[in-house]
Amino acid sequence: MHLQPIDRWPNALRQQTAALRREIAARLQTYTGSRPNIVKPFPGMMMAELHEPTPPMSYIYEPSLSLIIQGEKRVSLGDTTYTYNESRFFLTAVNLPTIAEVPQASAEEPFLSLLITLDLPLALEVIADMEQHGSRVNPQNSGMSLGAADCSLLNAVLRYLANHDSSHNSSYVSDLIQREILYRILTSEAGSVFRETVLTGTSSQRVSIAINWLRENYVQPLSVEALAQRAGMGVSTLHHHFRRMTTMSPLQFQKHLRLYEARRLLIAEEIDASSAAIRVGYESVTQFHREYKRMFGATPIKDKAQLLAGTGNLAMAVR
Repeated sequence: MHLQPIDRWPNALRQQTAALRREIAARLQTYTGSRPNIVKPFPGMMMAELHEPTPPMSYIYEPSLSLIIQGEKRVSLGDTTYTYNESRFFLTAVNLPTIAEVPQASAEEPFLSLLITLDLPLALEVIADMEQHGSRVNPQNSGMSLGAADCSLLNAVLRYLANHDSSHNSSYVSDLIQREILYRILTSEAGSVFRETVLTGTSSQRVSIAINWLRENYVQPLSVEALAQRAGMGVSTLHHHFRRMTTMSPLQFQKHLRLYEARRLLIAEEIDASSAAIRVGYESVTQFHREYKRMFGATPIKDKAQLLAGTGNLAMAVR
């Protein structure tokens, strides 16, 4: 997908989006306190302010819309890396294990972002309304994708925040704005995969069943045949569509989930590598060490030491 860089946008559009981002940033920083912080001010909303770069961190994205208000972020899924900034939003249609990194941030120019969890039942209603009115959804394949963070989307997000900040907060108005945000996503460059994931019976929705099962049961031994049956697909069909959405096979996906959770345990619960390996389902500690080093570039002990010594922004790793 080709998205035009923000410096190629018409000057009037750049000015309009910049003004909207300034307003969103001001509201965001009332919650973060203009200091390094990650907060969840109300259900379905997460805000981040960082004053220093983060190293690559393990993170599992749920179905969500991520907006960078200031700065840049890199997210890797398998062998694919997405880089996005103020001009793009990042859409995740299913639960996916990633490596996320903020390459630049400072107190003078903090990294500011917000993440909105997507209401899938509400999205299904919006899709039905769109189809009734003949609105089209743009094509896309991957379980993750980028779209333009244009004025219409930013304006809806700003009004969504303003409604929650208001002393006359209205759940009815909030619901209407959420519908508009979903509409903006669905009609963007990233809309099709989200639609396919929400609609029952599509290959994407069936793969999402398999993904959700793996997310809840990654510690257990995996039978791909049983997983395919659970998703209502043949084994070869599951492999094809699973790789299309995640860039990985089901077994690789399970390995990512296990290793990401092990990394979190090493930091958050301060357990040793052997205990972490067993907790996440490895029968061979030697295999765990080998696969951990292959994924993160260092042994568990060295990786943990580097993370603890290299940055104070460990919230992304231990959430």
